[in-house]
Amino acid sequence: MRAVTWQGKREISVEEVADPRIEDPGDAIIEITSSGLCGSDLHLYEVFGPFLHPGDVLGHEPMGRVVEKGSAVTNLQVGDRVVVPFQIACGHCFMCQRGLQTQCETTQVRDYGTGAALFGYTDMYGAVPGAQAEYLRVPHANYGPIKVPDGPPDDRFVFLSDVAPTAWQGVEYAGVGADQTLVVLGLGPIGEMACRIALRRGVRVIGIDLVPARLQRTASIGAEVIDVRTKGLLDQVRELTDGRGADAVLDAVGLEAHGSPIASGAQWVAGALPDAVARQMMQHAGVDRLSAFELAVSLVRRGGTISLSGVYAGTKDPVDLKTLFDKQVTLRMGQANVRRWIDDLLPLATDNADPLGFEGFATHHAPLSDAPSAYAAFQRKDDGMIKLVFTP
Repeated sequence: MRAVTWQGKREISVEEVADPRIEDPGDAIIEITSSGLCGSDLHLYEVFGPFLHPGDVLGHEPMGRVVEKGSAVTNLQVGDRVVVPFQIACGHCFMCQRGLQTQCETTQVRDYGTGAALFGYTDMYGAVPGAQAEYLRVPHANYGPIKVPDGPPDDRFVFLSDVAPTAWQGVEYAGVGADQTLVVLGLGPIGEMACRIALRRGVRVIGIDLVPARLQRTASIGAEVIDVRTKGLLDQVRELTDGRGADAVLDAVGLEAHGSPIASGAQWVAGALPDAVARQMMQHAGVDRLSAFELAVSLVRRGGTISLSGVYAGTKDPVDLKTLFDKQVTLRMGQANVRRWIDDLLPLATDNADPLGFEGFATHHAPLSDAPSAYAAFQRKDDGMIKLVFTP
């Protein structure tokens, strides 16, 4: 089959790789009909290269149809249309039973001390082949895949794999209600979807970014927007919030934020080292670009909440605990527990009114063959690209 593979830093290619096969009675094989390109994939394009190998298949936002299933898979039939969560969870362990599927005790990658295995996301998360491909092996298929109806286009459902539950969890963790103010840092796919969800709940939303196309699109759905480069940004947000700051800030940027030259340099150095050395450096002395997090600390009001949806991976980050403690800030964070939020999201996806605008959410579609240029364009934010979906 054809698949998008990692070949080196900023080097993506589409290659012929072996078709997946049933390896366990609980597996299913999905023929992919759509697979998203995620901002998290760009971390693989740049920062996490030491944990990848040439030929690794990328991607973690798939949907398609079941074409084969193991003998233990009883809740799916060949031909079922499904969307597949980005993490691999069993559904029955201590963590899954508590709605913490990203901490699944069955698939935790204990060699690296990390949580549940993820599709297409490095040795640290299980080295599981990814979903930017023609076919995908799905372990624990009695629990993971979510059946969706025939009829509506893929774009109505594919974002249930990652974007929508990640944004939903981010808003839930922010803990804001109607007539409160949420600042969203970063208006890429997760940030903008979080804005849509919060606005639907009656929350006042202020979106902050530096890309004009993103600012314009988020403004068009009813949020107030501010360019992060605006002089007096902090004062402007305080003026909009009775001088206090936002009730909550959702950081949808993460470890590769702009404006952190020292951490950026450290990440570049790690990426240039031999893999064995770079792995040790990143696991024990890694630092993130913290400008987005630091901005969140400044923007949140005293007693407010910071919700982290952007990926962070540093082990030696210089976090300003003094200010966080003094302001009595609540921090909530983590990879989205997809299955936990599907009961909330699936009715919105199947609603003919499409209240979250899933069908028009992707700005670009492309065949797998365009993956190398698509990754490069997505990183550069060319042509107003905010969200791209591959169609094999």
